[in-house]
Amino acid sequence: MAFIAIDRTAKQIVLTVQEYSLFAGRAFLNLFRPPIYWTDFLIQSDIIGFGSLPIVILSGFFTGGVLALQSSATLSAFGAAAVTGQFVSLTMVRELGAVLTGIMVSGRNASSIASELGSMVVTEQIDAMRALGVDPMRKLVTPRIFACIAMLLFLTIVADAFGIAGGAAVTVFLNHQDGTQYFHMAYEHLHYPDIIQGLVKPLFFGYLLGSIGCFYGMRTTGGTEGVGRATISAVVNSSVLIIAVDFLITHVLLAIFA
Repeated sequence: MAFIAIDRTAKQIVLTVQEYSLFAGRAFLNLFRPPIYWTDFLIQSDIIGFGSLPIVILSGFFTGGVLALQSSATLSAFGAAAVTGQFVSLTMVRELGAVLTGIMVSGRNASSIASELGSMVVTEQIDAMRALGVDPMRKLVTPRIFACIAMLLFLTIVADAFGIAGGAAVTVFLNHQDGTQYFHMAYEHLHYPDIIQGLVKPLFFGYLLGSIGCFYGMRTTGGTEGVGRATISAVVNSSVLIIAVDFLITHVLLAIFA
């Protein structure tokens, strides 16, 4: 019985990966083929971008503050507390800004996308759209994925800026160090390859969380309970995949910009 259960679970995982790959590939191709529903794209951009702004600002600011506290406490033992600005800026821009933004937006928007589309599937609105000759992939999925990619890029920039500002606030008001020196070190050691690394990742993360949210929403079954399961699956899988893909992208980018 245990072997049968393992076999069934493995087959289900493989089938899910196959279905998602086909779904994500079709959604990616639709990004470059008309028609593109620009009105829906702007609506979703407002929901995803402006709606996620408060949590991105708060998470970025306090993450930068924590980085400044921890790094200053460690670097002071070596007489190198002056490089706190360099440590905070490189960590936020290269890594934490994009990852934290992806996870925060995933928890807020991948869940809402999955629940919204899942409710439309349960109430047969998707079938009604197909009956009217409208492709749900182009009307519902493509604008959401496009908005996730575009907005996550800008939200990452905001998270980076507020993370550096949070580190500056801690450096000046709690660690009683020179703020001018902090910003000088943060700016002087931040180069274009670091910025490129930090801005490439949100493009992948936005596509991941948008496509996963739409995928689980579009394949919802089982009524309202199915909507809840789809929402949980979208958040969990998008968050885990963001971290896993971040490792792969970082490995590739470090090899390119070594």
